[in-house]
Amino acid sequence: MGAGALSAGLYSYGSESEKGKHLKKYKQRFNMSGYAAPKIDNVRVGFIGLGNRGPGAVRRMSYLKGVEVKALCDLYEDRVEKCQKRLEDRGLPRADSYWGAEDAWKKVVERDDLDLICIATPWDLHTPMAVYSMENGKHAVVEVPAANTIEECWQLVETSERTKKHCMMLENACYDFFELQVLNMVRQGYFGELVHGEGAYIHQLGFMYRDHYANFWRMKENAKRNGNLYPTHGLGPICQAMDINRGEKLNYMVSMQSDDFMLGKKAEELSKDDPFYLDYLNKPFRGNMNVSVIKTNLGRTIMLQHDVTSPRPYSRIHLLSGTKAVAQKYPLPGRISNGHKWLEEEEMKEMEEKYAPEIIIKMKGLAEKAGGHGGIDFIMCYRLIDCLRNGLPLDQDVYDAALWTVIGHLSEYSVANGSIPVEIPDFTCGSWESNKPFELNLKGGGTTEVHTIPGS
Repeated sequence: MGAGALSAGLYSYGSESEKGKHLKKYKQRFNMSGYAAPKIDNVRVGFIGLGNRGPGAVRRMSYLKGVEVKALCDLYEDRVEKCQKRLEDRGLPRADSYWGAEDAWKKVVERDDLDLICIATPWDLHTPMAVYSMENGKHAVVEVPAANTIEECWQLVETSERTKKHCMMLENACYDFFELQVLNMVRQGYFGELVHGEGAYIHQLGFMYRDHYANFWRMKENAKRNGNLYPTHGLGPICQAMDINRGEKLNYMVSMQSDDFMLGKKAEELSKDDPFYLDYLNKPFRGNMNVSVIKTNLGRTIMLQHDVTSPRPYSRIHLLSGTKAVAQKYPLPGRISNGHKWLEEEEMKEMEEKYAPEIIIKMKGLAEKAGGHGGIDFIMCYRLIDCLRNGLPLDQDVYDAALWTVIGHLSEYSVANGSIPVEIPDFTCGSWESNKPFELNLKGGGTTEVHTIPGS
């Protein structure tokens, strides 16, 4: 079903005068799906943003042979020095340091001796830095979400196609051991035809406190935006299992938001001891729970939830339901059923032995020792570097980055307009119909070697 074939009453994003602009008429310059850039034997990396996620990325990259950490950049000198010490502790040379100036990152990107820029900054900097990196001849990888507006999603697509540089969003949930096993089972037909998927980001965060995020940036996002702000952890693995952008597409969505029962009250409480919070007493904080539902071109449904305030156990849900079986990750452990009861523990072990992808068989033990959400961050870094070093297509491309990110922005419009249906743009410009699924099982799980990891 194309953009013009949707039913009456389906709204496009924006005011009436802007109706449909997010579906902009754009002709694909070059298809980045399945694109294999020239291989890079030694991947030279520059890191921008060393607050929350950046230091872990530096550490994990330092474990991989064929990687050279060349530049470290942050606003704050102490953060750069902490990462320098990580390199020194590993017996590796210090990288060049950049800090202090708001535009210091540009000097990193403009270097002629880097292949890859790793971006782990506040959300509003993701796209400007990724675009500038690609325009300066570097591949760009960026923490989630990839863009802070719908227009920025299109900027990423246009720039990646024009420069033929990869732009990958670092959606680590796609590399969870259970998610990868289930994906492999989907590929081998265990679940039959997929009918429905569910994902979430339910994670009580400490963003109300000033010392948790630099310049209070995450609090500001939650104070000004009302929707599913962080959809990619739940959505990414589902899209890969359903071959979204590769034979299947997302058509439209609706989104509903609860009122705020907690954030405003918390700001009032904190303001009693800290006048900083007085400016936030009348802010229209986002509601606590968002529920968004998506319909695909083949008639499947996807449900996504977002709640970063309620006192609930962490959950991405990760449910995939097919005509023959169902899988669900949360609550832990991951479970599979092909009837009325979940498989027993011994049966689950048999499933893992039969369906675990080769990269997990080879790397799981090392990944768990390397750390990063139990090892999935390491698998993500390993797979990224191994693809770049061998000239292979990446598991996630710029179309995935744009599509998974744009759901958050479309959800805001749906919520603001009574949960109306909103059409989802096709960033592949029709090539989804012929794009092929990415290759999951590499022979041997990859060729990149790993340095000794402490504890291994």
